[in-house]
Amino acid sequence: MQKGMHTDTERCVRAVRSKDARFDGWFYTAVLTTGIYCRPSCPVVPPKAENMVFHPSAAACQQAGFRACKRCRPDTSPGSPEWNHRADAVARAMRLITDGVVDREGVPGLAARLGYSTRQVERQLLAELGAGPLALARAQRAQTARLLIETTALPMAEIAFAAGFSSVRTFNDTVREVFALSPSGLRARAPREDDHHTVGALSLRLPFRTPLNPDNLFGHLAATAVPGVEEWRAGAYRRTLRLPYGHGIVALAPRPGHIACRLTLSDLRDLPVAISRCRRLLDLDADPVAVDGHLRTDPVLAPLVDKAPGRRVPRTVDAAEFAIRAVLGQQVSTAAARTHAARLVTAHGEPVHDPEGGLTHLFPTPDALAALDPGTLALPRARRTTLTTLVSALADGDLPLGVDSDWPETRARLLALPGFGPWTADVIAMRALGDPDAFLPTDLGIRRAARDLGLPSTPAALTARAAAWRPWRAYAVQYLWATDSHPINILPV
Repeated sequence: MQKGMHTDTERCVRAVRSKDARFDGWFYTAVLTTGIYCRPSCPVVPPKAENMVFHPSAAACQQAGFRACKRCRPDTSPGSPEWNHRADAVARAMRLITDGVVDREGVPGLAARLGYSTRQVERQLLAELGAGPLALARAQRAQTARLLIETTALPMAEIAFAAGFSSVRTFNDTVREVFALSPSGLRARAPREDDHHTVGALSLRLPFRTPLNPDNLFGHLAATAVPGVEEWRAGAYRRTLRLPYGHGIVALAPRPGHIACRLTLSDLRDLPVAISRCRRLLDLDADPVAVDGHLRTDPVLAPLVDKAPGRRVPRTVDAAEFAIRAVLGQQVSTAAARTHAARLVTAHGEPVHDPEGGLTHLFPTPDALAALDPGTLALPRARRTTLTTLVSALADGDLPLGVDSDWPETRARLLALPGFGPWTADVIAMRALGDPDAFLPTDLGIRRAARDLGLPSTPAALTARAAAWRPWRAYAVQYLWATDSHPINILPV
């Protein structure tokens, strides 16, 4: 699979005829004779090849006048993996659009974050995705509206504004245009469940490309959970979320074929951003077939991949939070890092109410930590300096961390801070920035795994050996870590 796959008509036709779910989200099939668009794995009988045209995004299909298929629901496909492993302007723009920037700041705000003019951004997105930023944001609003219509009993007017529409009329017109049904018609078709009727509480299914191995993914999140902010309970990872309009609490649990997601939001306008961040946290838009296929070409990694394919990179819902926690975790155990973080949370975090109990705070913002007295930290003096310098850079805006970060530039800025070595910069690049090629050759667990597998164990030699794993070295890290019996590799019971 590769960039611009929708232009390879012959390959797309083969994928549609084989109903291959691996291609869902890579491209969309628009059927000229019916006026609908589908995901490649749609269960209906495939149309004739001459009646199919292919688009790179749901927004492009909608802009071309096609409606979403009621059977395969193409608007709910996993996102394209392109936006996860690329660092160019288009990929950064897509990550920002998914995070709701166009709805909150408009196209000028998007362009300013990227450092381009609005015309340049629109031209690049149109060339690659067949739709501009407004159309892409509109497609996301339509999907948010559908989720709220089908999973809540909210009045349609409330749903319209929660989904980001400027008026009820625009909401009604968009839903009819995209789904060929009125909002009430969509609700009538949806299966109803009693627990969906609680205002502010939503139960959703987050799709992903198979295979997905949950062991290291949820094991890592549970083993490093900061008390008050995160917990593992009843087979689900739960945590608090700081969101643009308010806060939320999410419970995420692995299920066959999907991730069960339970969201409680203080403001429903945060729904699309919350979903986006949860998907990013669990790396759900990854293409495991491409990743594992590449890593299997190495005879040392092949048995590890074959034993437990589909490992994801556990990421984060807040890049600044993770950077602070990475510094707290320098040269200490997982338990000690959790203790240090919990103290910060208790002293400086914002209290929240958890209807189910267990979670008590949002992780403190850099602004809240800016006035921190270093003397109150039970840390070595050098690490206090590292932490306060990082917090100051984050609070002042000198170190922007987010979905739009330029990976090489941000890594260089991190390394320029006192107390930041390659391990800290690379673990932030891997888990907070989402760089799929970040590598940790100085990590003790990686060096131990390398030694046991007969790989070079010195950082320089291991880095040279790992060149063959590019651009997926962050996933190789997961397979190497998994050779150990550390709790981060074990799905909690």
